[in-house]
Amino acid sequence: MPEHLSTLQLVGAAVLTLAGVAWLIGMTRMLRSARLEAATGRSAAVTPLSALPGPRETGPRRETVELTPAEQAAFAGLVRQLSDDGR
Repeated sequence: MPEHLSTLQLVGAAVLTLAGVAWLIGMTRMLRSARLEAATGRSAAVTPLSALPGPRETGPRRETVELTPAEQAAFAGLVRQLSDDGR
């Protein structure tokens, strides 16, 4: 064990080395399976993730609020004020 390195540094280097080896093994397996699928023309069965909900069949329901005549007039005034042509 080198004298100028702390135990924490050595443990960190070992963990990073193991993570790199695990990544390399995973990438090698993934590339080999992709190459095998391309060579045989078969693809692996895709299964949906069971933890995620499926897509919605319909959209959310629409919410409406009835405005009073005073609120309608105020909204119309605001729209006129913010419109491009300034009428």
